[in-house]
Amino acid sequence: MPKSRNILWPLQFLAIASLVGPVLFFTYTAWDSHRRISQQADERIERALDVVQEHTLKAFQTIERTMAETNEVVRDLPPEQIQADEARIQRRLKRTQDTLSQIEAIWLFDKAGHPLVSSTVLPVPRDLDNSERDYFKAQAEQDAGTFIGGSITSKIGGIRFFVVSQRRPTSDGGFDGIVAVSVRPEHFHNFYGRISRGIADSFGLIRADGEFLARYPSRGEEAMRLNPQSGFLQAIRYNQEAGLFTAVSQIDGIQRRIGYRKVPGYPLYVQVGIETAALSRNLWSSMSGLLGFGIPATLLLFGVSLYALQRTRSFHVEVERREVAEAALKQAQRLEAVGHLTGGVAHDFNNLLMVVKGNIDRLRRYPAEERQKRSLDAIETAAVRGASLVRQLLSFSRQQTHEPAVIGLSRYLPDLQDMLRSSLRGDIAIDMRVPPDLWNTKVDLNELELAILNIAVNARDAMPDGGRLLIEAWNVILRDPDIIGLKGEFVALSLTDTGSGIPEHVLPHVFEPFYTTKEVGKGTGLGLSQVYGFARQSGGTATALAESGRGTTITLYLPRTLEAADGESAAATEPLRRSGQGRILLVEDNADIAEVTRANLEEIGFQVTHVADARSALAALSPGAKFELVFSDIVMPGDLNGVDLARILRKEHPSLPVLLATGYSTVAQSAMNEGFTILRKPYDTAELSACINRTLGVAPLKASA
Repeated sequence: MPKSRNILWPLQFLAIASLVGPVLFFTYTAWDSHRRISQQADERIERALDVVQEHTLKAFQTIERTMAETNEVVRDLPPEQIQADEARIQRRLKRTQDTLSQIEAIWLFDKAGHPLVSSTVLPVPRDLDNSERDYFKAQAEQDAGTFIGGSITSKIGGIRFFVVSQRRPTSDGGFDGIVAVSVRPEHFHNFYGRISRGIADSFGLIRADGEFLARYPSRGEEAMRLNPQSGFLQAIRYNQEAGLFTAVSQIDGIQRRIGYRKVPGYPLYVQVGIETAALSRNLWSSMSGLLGFGIPATLLLFGVSLYALQRTRSFHVEVERREVAEAALKQAQRLEAVGHLTGGVAHDFNNLLMVVKGNIDRLRRYPAEERQKRSLDAIETAAVRGASLVRQLLSFSRQQTHEPAVIGLSRYLPDLQDMLRSSLRGDIAIDMRVPPDLWNTKVDLNELELAILNIAVNARDAMPDGGRLLIEAWNVILRDPDIIGLKGEFVALSLTDTGSGIPEHVLPHVFEPFYTTKEVGKGTGLGLSQVYGFARQSGGTATALAESGRGTTITLYLPRTLEAADGESAAATEPLRRSGQGRILLVEDNADIAEVTRANLEEIGFQVTHVADARSALAALSPGAKFELVFSDIVMPGDLNGVDLARILRKEHPSLPVLLATGYSTVAQSAMNEGFTILRKPYDTAELSACINRTLGVAPLKASA
């Protein structure tokens, strides 16, 4: 893997660079274009503000001069004289109004707010009261200078206008009324429309309190006032003279880049805005040519780089897969070699145990003192443990014949505690919670024992500082096959440790053969695969739940069986034959085992003829020879083994039962699959008697076609 990384990283860098490089270039180009377009927009706004500010200033200066001239016309004249001379004054005001497009009307009001003269109405309605208007009240309270009122919509015609007023002082400086000029917003609106082409799309004349006096484009509302949170009012809090900001308009909901300036000498601001969407369109327009060429070229370059990377990676993945397969093959070959070696040792050891157990049975037939009985018990216990060790060795070497047996886990699991303690460390506590009413299940006991041992060993390695192994079992009915792929009645067996757990990315692979995260030499990767394979072969499954740092739970689901557990059935175990009632042909090459087996068979009640190999057995079965059963070892010298002998007898003597015995054989499983009865070494007299009874109790074997 490091080798492939060293080769692939230049291609990976090239693939990334072929994409990231152009992206960075386009990003910088887009940023620079955006900066340039934004700068140009700000410059356009500033130029437009120059024009609009100058226009607005001149318009209001003209209005001020008009009000000053009107004040001079009526200075020191009492209201009665002004009313008497209304026609002459009206004509003069009318001439002034007609020369100025921004003026809608010129009014004179007395100090009570009643009109004296109007440039548009003759005579004026004397009962009209404007004393509550903002432009009148401001001047009545004090000299407000040039006051600019808010927008007003006339009741007749719905015409919009705003009023600019000045105080009419008496000779002693008192309040004698006001001069008011009604201003048309259309004057400013039309001007904004004329200069907007190619410059900006939004113009406005705004009072300092946020009320629009004129706006382009116009929306026709009676009044347009910004709330205190608007971008404009927030901007003038920081800079009352001029500024630029970007905000969404509260009038039409469009986002704009907006510039504003204060009109010198007046509580007014002019405003110019450009839609940000238009700026974005300009940006995309400027980038379209570059992107039109750059994106296909970038994708082509990236695709070529990616293709080269994929081809190279596929090549190296195939090389690595081949290396992994070769390593797995070597590992399997090593395991097979170890298995053969283990099987050979197990065969010889089983023969030794066979002699020991057989002689123990013979010694128990004679009277013995209590001390001698205890010695025999100790020897027998050691032999049983030795036989258990051999079964574990054979399970590891995969040479153990699969013999499903019906068991009750309620009785079976507690008996495993001693074996588990010897496999774990002293700092790991075993907590077993097994209810007494568990259903029976039918599995291979050796494989089950090996599966539990594999899980326990993994738990031990995950708890280097000690911990607890919890073993639980319960009955479960699975109704939804989508959960773990099973449906029906099962016995669940779980082992939970308090160890380091399994990382999330590793958890899906724990049951894969040869998959291991342990250091080299500390794990084959076959332990949990054996667990899963055993569970599936038994008709169930295995699951793994884990969280990194929080422990691991492995659960076996074993199918329920309605059969009675071994030892619970009522089948008789007494010998079928008694003394002098039948002959058995014993085929055994080991003299010690043959002697022990002969004695056991004679004790059961059979007459025994012993031969040392398969050829001698065939010779002993000459016409006229009568045997109840042939009892043969599988592994024997010569060109025929016990299974070969059984196959020949099935053809030539189909009514003659055959019982085979073995401590280890590569062909034992195939013999079981063919229907032959297998007795495992080492066995005692009771096991031998029960097996002979079962063999003699079956229907005679038919000859193979």
